Amino acid sequence: MFVFLCAGCGAGLTIPLSQVMLPVHAHQQYGNGVQLPVLMESGTFAVDPEPWGPPWRRWEEIHPDEAAARGVYAPVYALSDGSPGAIVIAPGDAIGTMLIPENRGGGYCCGLDGADGPDVTCMECALPVATRIDDCSLWQAMWLEPNAVRRLSVDADAAPLSWPELMAEGKGTPPFEPIAAWGSRTAVGHWSNYSWLWSPQWEAAAGHALAHLLAASERHPVIVPAGSVGQVFQRALDALLPTGPQARRADLAGPGLPAPGPDVSILLVPSHPQTGRTWTSADPAPHLVPLPFGVWLWMAFPRPDLSVPAPGALPVGALRDDFDPPAPHPGHLFRADSNVLRHTLARLPAVRDPWLRELLENLSDHVRTGLF
Repeated sequence: MFVFLCAGCGAGLTIPLSQVMLPVHAHQQYGNGVQLPVLMESGTFAVDPEPWGPPWRRWEEIHPDEAAARGVYAPVYALSDGSPGAIVIAPGDAIGTMLIPENRGGGYCCGLDGADGPDVTCMECALPVATRIDDCSLWQAMWLEPNAVRRLSVDADAAPLSWPELMAEGKGTPPFEPIAAWGSRTAVGHWSNYSWLWSPQWEAAAGHALAHLLAASERHPVIVPAGSVGQVFQRALDALLPTGPQARRADLAGPGLPAPGPDVSILLVPSHPQTGRTWTSADPAPHLVPLPFGVWLWMAFPRPDLSVPAPGALPVGALRDDFDPPAPHPGHLFRADSNVLRHTLARLPAVRDPWLRELLENLSDHVRTGLF
């Protein structure tokens, strides 16, 4: 485990934390004016290998060779010229810090969005050390500046959980959840006052995985299994890829699942939530498409419909003979996150193929049709 210290004075800035993989939804913007929860589980941190945050440079100012050296192979709106290696933590895990929001409010809507750079200082020496984000439609997080903090080991981390141990824990991510609008005056537990929406984590995971599926297709049709996998991917694959023979088959694979059939050439597999390593089989397929473990687990081993806790309390001594009603399903077809798809595609070397580059450039047309 590690604590993070101020690089200026050495004061402690966090509680002890264990490193996990960076969530694929770390920089996601979801919906309009909705309240998203805290990005990181308390007691954990993750590192973003890419620069993020100001200053930014427009694509026209960047030579393609420089972009390729940074792992970006297709035009994007802008690239950050900040330092790579920002550390993201749950805001409640910070200590010895002070928020300075008065001159860091540019671009915000309902809270802090980080557009103006660090807005948190060390209480001991006033060095800007982090950026607090809590605006609507953004995941709540605190991003420690890589050049303003240093890491100190305080205890050995336990060995990462094995795949069987992860399966036994069974921490799946439900496909839809209740999400409140910013400023909603709902009482805790009054689920009927929330909107039941497709999970932001599922939409981000689908955007990330769809980019890999498109690259693996090599411009052939791709068929995925029915059920939740088909609900998430098939409509987009049919719209973005040509029709015809020689379709490639994709299937879920991973711990607890039978070996895929011989006609399957693309495997949808879990990523380890602690190490980020992708699961591999003894006989790997040519193409592995990573999914966050929680999303993969729910796809591979779907649960019954979610239920909504009944409001109110029973009189003392009364026995309940009813059942929690099933949760409402979202009122529209599933849509992968187009921004995550665009971000991931631009960073896959396969996007240099003309057909995939053209697909990326025309992605906005599909957004307007409601595909995303």
